[in-house]
Amino acid sequence: MITNVTSFGRSGLYDWLIQRVSGVILAAYTFFMVAYLLCNDVTFESWSALHAMLPMKIFNMLAVIALGAHAWIGLWCVVTDYVTTRMMGAKATMIRVAVQMLSGLVMLVYIIWAIDIFWGVK
Repeated sequence: MITNVTSFGRSGLYDWLIQRVSGVILAAYTFFMVAYLLCNDVTFESWSALHAMLPMKIFNMLAVIALGAHAWIGLWCVVTDYVTTRMMGAKATMIRVAVQMLSGLVMLVYIIWAIDIFWGVK
């Protein structure tokens, strides 16, 4: 039996809610960026000015955190359903935990990198 110890949320309901909320945030971010690119003559100066504004920095970070949460839950589901389903015992648990830890580390690095990029824009 797989427990919620390595899950992002506390239960399936929290994971489901985080997945839906993060999906809405990512959809809003995507629609905004597509609309901005289609409706404006984008130059380096206009792009820099857009991302230098505080509301856009917050929106960028919200989108990056939503992407991390969305990916974490999605990867958790894939790993628990497909990577270790055919195996039994401690070896399956070790593989699952290792894959999840590696995924979490990669996502943490990406989030820290995004913070550096977005908040470094002047």
